[in-house]
Amino acid sequence: MATIMIRENDKGQVLFYLAKRDMEEIILSLEFDTDEKWGGNVNLTNGDVWHIDPAPKKLPNEITAKIVSRGDH
Repeated sequence: MATIMIRENDKGQVLFYLAKRDMEEIILSLEFDTDEKWGGNVNLTNGDVWHIDPAPKKLPNEITAKIVSRGDH
């Protein structure tokens, strides 16, 4: 498990930031994308897939996430 920061940029894109690796990626898609249930498996621009426990959408937010699979870097 890792602590990550989720926030929106000026273009309305949702960013996934992992300070431990100084990695900031755009979230391309989410398993659940409603205000009431947001998260699940999350696909990032670098090809990584992370899991965020679904919860009500709140941005910015510091949450825990777990790597599901790594993309080709």
